[in-house]
Amino acid sequence: MTRVLIAGLGNMGLSHALAHHHHPDVQIVGLVNRSGQVDYPDLAGYPTYSDFNTALAESKPDLVVVATYSDSHADYARAAMEAGAHVFVEKPLATNVADARRVVETATRLNRKLVVGYILRHHPSWMRLIAEARSLGGPYVFRLNLNQQSSGAEWETHKALMKTTSPIVDCGVHYVDVMCQITDAQPVRVHGMGLRLSDEIAEDMYNYGQFQVIFDDGSVGWYEAGWGPMMSETAFFVKDIVSPNGSVSITDGNKGASADIDGHTKVGGLLVHTPNGDRTIEMPDEPGHQELCDAEQAYMLRAIAEEIDLTRHMNDAVQSLAICLAADESIRTGHPVSLKEPTS
Repeated sequence: MTRVLIAGLGNMGLSHALAHHHHPDVQIVGLVNRSGQVDYPDLAGYPTYSDFNTALAESKPDLVVVATYSDSHADYARAAMEAGAHVFVEKPLATNVADARRVVETATRLNRKLVVGYILRHHPSWMRLIAEARSLGGPYVFRLNLNQQSSGAEWETHKALMKTTSPIVDCGVHYVDVMCQITDAQPVRVHGMGLRLSDEIAEDMYNYGQFQVIFDDGSVGWYEAGWGPMMSETAFFVKDIVSPNGSVSITDGNKGASADIDGHTKVGGLLVHTPNGDRTIEMPDEPGHQELCDAEQAYMLRAIAEEIDLTRHMNDAVQSLAICLAADESIRTGHPVSLKEPTS
């Protein structure tokens, strides 16, 4: 029986908690949120804490799920591993590359399993998209975006997230991770631009951004993300990969409101285009958001039980974060950012 502590009970933390609540081989030993109270009926009766370090010391977990705001991810993950636990941490892994590398170093040094919450890695339709794109061969053009027209509670959540993390970092790491899985190449340079479209967010933050990334195999990627009540619902979900030999596209992107969480992961169908003709791949009965969180946590538990080598997974998490943070730096400075390591 794996003893699990869950820190953070927002949208993702609640889903991860429910995944473990329903898992037959898990004992939830603590739930952490700022109030120290849990209102969700299925989770009633578990020990609750308002302080993470107290929860960690008293509950003695085998696994810690970190689903708090981004600025605490790295510290909580390292503290959990130092206390003897494996860690599942929501994306982004950290708010800067140095902290992300320190988390990975801690996992490696202590032989802890570290899984980052890249939910699309557990989605069969996105796995098929990546496989189809790789079969075409590169170099690639990546055209990806996710804009969210948010209002009410969703806008309040976005404003809270933007106290520490911009939209292109918070959401972009998912889709840059997809780029990296397809090309296997190293990023060379990032160009970004963005704009603050609301007086309701801090003056040093922006709620719309886009960037271009160039890889050392010649591949180029574009990603765009915007949050807020002013965002358009038109073409808010573009997922398009082009190569010299054809293209793969998600054909059913605009299937609901951009604030619909389930809609962000569903593919619906793929269109594979080559000079020899087109091929449509239907994706019926796709998993919903809770089913994907169940799959993520099942993989986390399997990684522990089967000693799965997570080296590539951890390195990919750092690389995708580095690209998105370089885009953020480019937006703030007005200059492109080089990511290629010096040769001498």
